[in-house]
Amino acid sequence: MSDSETPKQKSQRVASVSEKASPPRSPKFGDDPDSAIDAQATLVMQKGLLDDIIDGIHLGLITIVIICFFFVAIFAGSLPTIFPAIKPIYDFVFEIPKLVMSLPEYALLIKEEFPTTLEDAMFLASGLSYWFAELLHTLPYKECILALSWATYIWDTHLDIRQRDRLHEVRRPLAISSFISRQAYLEANAYGLDQSSLTIIKKFVEQLETTAIIYYDMIPTLWAAVGTAMETYLGFGAEYEITQSVLFFLVATIISSLLSMPFTLYSTFVVEKKHGFNKQTIGLFISDTLKSFALGAAFGGPLIAAFLWIVAKTGSQFYIYAWALMAAAQVLFILIYPTIIQPLFNKFDPLPEGELRTEIEKLASRLNFPLKKLYVVDGSKRSGHSNAYVTGFFNSKKIVVFDTLIEQCTTEEIVAIIGHELGHWKKNHLFRMLLAAQVHIFTIFFAFGLFIGEEAMYTSFGMDTMPTMIGFIFFQYLYEPLASILQFVLNLLSRLHEFDADAFSKKLGYGEPLASGLIKIHVENKSNFNPDPLYSAYHYSHPPLVERLNAIRDPNVAPKTE
Repeated sequence: MSDSETPKQKSQRVASVSEKASPPRSPKFGDDPDSAIDAQATLVMQKGLLDDIIDGIHLGLITIVIICFFFVAIFAGSLPTIFPAIKPIYDFVFEIPKLVMSLPEYALLIKEEFPTTLEDAMFLASGLSYWFAELLHTLPYKECILALSWATYIWDTHLDIRQRDRLHEVRRPLAISSFISRQAYLEANAYGLDQSSLTIIKKFVEQLETTAIIYYDMIPTLWAAVGTAMETYLGFGAEYEITQSVLFFLVATIISSLLSMPFTLYSTFVVEKKHGFNKQTIGLFISDTLKSFALGAAFGGPLIAAFLWIVAKTGSQFYIYAWALMAAAQVLFILIYPTIIQPLFNKFDPLPEGELRTEIEKLASRLNFPLKKLYVVDGSKRSGHSNAYVTGFFNSKKIVVFDTLIEQCTTEEIVAIIGHELGHWKKNHLFRMLLAAQVHIFTIFFAFGLFIGEEAMYTSFGMDTMPTMIGFIFFQYLYEPLASILQFVLNLLSRLHEFDADAFSKKLGYGEPLASGLIKIHVENKSNFNPDPLYSAYHYSHPPLVERLNAIRDPNVAPKTE
């Protein structure tokens, strides 16, 4: 360097050397138009600390299951001595092989003594009923509830992790690659990952809460506290079980809402806002929360009181009347929801005169649909998500279109979507789902009837009384795995209905508009375009977009990836 070099010359020389020494800028992070998309793809593909923790927990759970298997195989006979707390489960589990081994003997006996008359059949049923009742007497209820709760949680978490792995993928299915931009696909995956993170953390916290509630007998403790407060401040004793149950329900609802509030707030004001969906203010959120609680108390309280009164008055046949009560309540709710409840949260205006209204009315007339009112609802007041639906009974039907859907889709696409909704009506899907729900509810009440008088279920939690409300809560914990299976069946039925409604709209001549409308809705809602098959089969009430498009365009084409 020359001694006479000026500061300006020095600066130019350093800049020149730096430029020559710097490697060429990667197009992945350069200034080209795709750089932001590539950066987002990198973020979607990257696994952070939460993913490492989740993977570790997943591997840990698998390892624990394997270790437990070998431990049980080696030390089976000594387990009650090593771990006295598991003795009830041990005794119950090791009764199962004895029962299985005796099945051939029972089968032979049934074959030899197969009932040929109604009297013999009733005698056999009575014997089986007695055997089942004796089995229920020996159940270690508290331990079973804990085991079933954790088994369900592990299964759900396994599915969540499978889904999360899919969300880290950046390849689009070829079936939608010509319609879904890479940016839209990555944005949907980023939204899904944020939702997944919150869901996994929330479920973990809730599982810890559930475990603590069961293990430390918090439900009986709260029941006793409500009873003490009721007697102290209202002068009502233990004989007012229905009153105590309703108060217990209100207090438990408040506690549950407070525990879940941080997750609700984070979901609404962080995740949804980050991805451009949330339009709510804090004031509107508080207003909605208070309205929801008031409605829950107004409808839930009397419904619980009526249910408990039926149980007390009708004895062992209560499940028939309880089911009738719930069926009537569901029908009433369907009737009043669009006219009384939903207007408390949203504003419904008649759809303005114009092309869209004319086309929808033409379609309704073409199908002899008894359209009485056609509304547009201000869904954008709270969220950017879009929807449309049909509601009402008999000859008083209403069609409701979200204002967000009108902004996102063309008239023909909206009419195609309405055609899909009218397909549900034409094919009686709503009635079928309502009927399936009634079967589900009847199953719940019938099964509860088998447990309601089991003293062991209450004493396992340290209770010396048998309040129906508490028994029903304990039963719900036991019923949870079966409820998940039944919900899977209901989801399967719902997905079949969606395919059927799509085919109906296509038959009306709206195949392509329906396809393009579905694509726009999924893009705007940032829905998952490539879900894990097992996760979607278990959780989704609607088929994934790729499957619906394949069914609309060519049902024999399987989805591929690029």
